[in-house]
Amino acid sequence: MLKETEILADDEIDVTHKMCDQISDAVLDAYLKEDPDSRVACECVTKTGMILLVGEVTSKATVDLQKVVRNTVKSIGYDDSSKGFDYKTCNVLVALEPQCAEISDCVFEGRDQEDIGAGDQGLMFGYATDETEECMPLTILLAHKLNYRMKELSRTRECPWILPDSKSQVTVEYQDNKGALEPLRVHTVVLSVQHVPEISLKDIRHHLMEKVVKVVIPAKYLDEKTIYHLLPSGKFLLGGPQSDAGLTGRKIIVDTYGGWGGHGGGAFSGKDYSKVDRSGAYAARWVAKSLVKAGLCRRALVQISYAISVSHPLSISVFHYGTSNRDEDELLQIVQKNFDLRPGVIVKELDLKRPIYQSTACYGHFGREEFPWEKPKSLVF
Repeated sequence: MLKETEILADDEIDVTHKMCDQISDAVLDAYLKEDPDSRVACECVTKTGMILLVGEVTSKATVDLQKVVRNTVKSIGYDDSSKGFDYKTCNVLVALEPQCAEISDCVFEGRDQEDIGAGDQGLMFGYATDETEECMPLTILLAHKLNYRMKELSRTRECPWILPDSKSQVTVEYQDNKGALEPLRVHTVVLSVQHVPEISLKDIRHHLMEKVVKVVIPAKYLDEKTIYHLLPSGKFLLGGPQSDAGLTGRKIIVDTYGGWGGHGGGAFSGKDYSKVDRSGAYAARWVAKSLVKAGLCRRALVQISYAISVSHPLSISVFHYGTSNRDEDELLQIVQKNFDLRPGVIVKELDLKRPIYQSTACYGHFGREEFPWEKPKSLVF
């Protein structure tokens, strides 16, 4: 059984969609630092030499958006026109307006904090699997770590030829054990990285194998049949916004589970907690991981649906893929007993008014212990 997780542009040093995600979340964090009750829905668009912010913001905070955007681009590594983008000279355009009063009134007006309504309708999914300690699919976990490793080699100047754009993709062979998935081996690894013209393809491939693949992927998963596509294009000189237009929320599968489980379609970055696209998905992951860590099942998919201005979820569904000795109705009862999934309660229990979001915009929103939704809840059952 083969399952492929494709990681395109999932990195702090990656292509333009993830740069846009980071900018959107940097703007959100900047508002939350001054006003935790800020209402933010900030989208970012970028192309050669240009960044555009669009969306809605209602806040008591005063934010220097030019500074926030340029500092974010600088931290990613676009600091010279020779790299295809320069934080000092790029054009930053702003088209942010106040949140629509109709939305604000029906979600917040006259309500206690715990009973505020959902900021929109939609479906949210959370997934967890016991195949890794992090309860994440091995495919996406390895792909994130490969990208992170390339960033570190660039940041420390151990590989100064690495420029701010990289991509990874991992294919893993699994064994199905009564619905649970057990990784057997890594089938294929794909790495592409933007580079200076002076380095040879031979040297790039050598460094990627010795300093990235062999350092990140446990030797037990690699064998003589593993396939490696290291810079398969042969060269990668032009990267970032100069080579590809970017937009917030274009890599939602990378942000979540790499194609495992499900996804309702809503993006995360640039949105405050009242947008259940984000808070509902975080809560669903919290529920799914709590079920797996409690030993109630080996895999779990949790679906939650909301309607705008309605505080309680319209529906909650739990799927265990046949990996539990309890039926799914029993697991649902346990979830309902242990979790209050109203947005106004989620924000309090997961502390979602803090400026923690820019760090979610690269290397994934799940599987990282620093985030509160990754700390399993002790369940009563």
